[in-house]
Amino acid sequence: MARTVRSPLRRLAARCQALVGASWFNLASFAVVIVNAMALGLETYGGVVAIVGTALRTVEYVCLTLFVLELLVRFGAHALAPFGFFRDRWNVFDLVIVVAPLLPGVRENVTLLRLLRLARIVRAFRLFPSLRVILVGIRRSLPGLGSFLLVTALLLYGYAMLGWMLFGAAYPQEYGSVGQAMLTLFLLLSLDGITDTLQAGREVTGWAVLYYVSYMVAACYLLTNLLVGLVLTALQEAHQDEQVAAQRSDRPIGGHAEDEPSVREQLARVQAIITDLERRLPEQELIGPPTAGRVTAEAGTLVLSKPQVSQRSRTRGRRKRR
Repeated sequence: MARTVRSPLRRLAARCQALVGASWFNLASFAVVIVNAMALGLETYGGVVAIVGTALRTVEYVCLTLFVLELLVRFGAHALAPFGFFRDRWNVFDLVIVVAPLLPGVRENVTLLRLLRLARIVRAFRLFPSLRVILVGIRRSLPGLGSFLLVTALLLYGYAMLGWMLFGAAYPQEYGSVGQAMLTLFLLLSLDGITDTLQAGREVTGWAVLYYVSYMVAACYLLTNLLVGLVLTALQEAHQDEQVAAQRSDRPIGGHAEDEPSVREQLARVQAIITDLERRLPEQELIGPPTAGRVTAEAGTLVLSKPQVSQRSRTRGRRKRR
């Protein structure tokens, strides 16, 4: 009875996995996301809503139905292990933004409903690995981004204090206080209007050239390169994690075949066998020359056969008898 029940589930899971793994399935899901986004954007035009408002609502219901069907197919791929569906954060995210608008308390809240509908656009990231890598890379760069912002704030504060001392009296609107000076320097990070600012500073003091040039090198170039390096490192780590996840997903679910050892594990085993052989070699040398016995190595063990009696030892024995 158990086999009869489990066999249809296995067939259902296999078909759903094949459907989810098909390239056209992701393209169709992405097309539904785009159509949903276009319908949401058209609703911002009052004239369009007055003309085709009913059609837009119909498109919304159709997209919602397709989203629910997609979730059911993805859940069917985990029919043999249902909890595996909830281990994927993307599945949980899709479940929340698709099911939440159907709840009674959310349907009446127009603002929350539109936010949830807008969040469906983010589903495009889960459909393509390259987009997932970018999103995961941005998330991974957030801890390092906090340190970067701290360094940027300290740099801006130091230059703001210098700017207040140099240009506070001449330009009170830009450098009248440390807060105004920090805002001015933050706007200069894009180097927009830096030529006019430098010329105006030279009319006040000759130190303006050194001040602005050093600020451009430290803030605009060094900090920008630091931020780019931080994001690139996070993207590389995210790409490696995506490759590992793809390799794991290619393995059959519930398979009992043991994984083959990696090249590193095989080399470690060979090295252990060689080390054991080298450790046992002095024992063999004490027993006698290689011709005095037979040495066989099997699976890292050394087996010594009984040494043969040499011709010299036999001759000595005969002389003693005489």
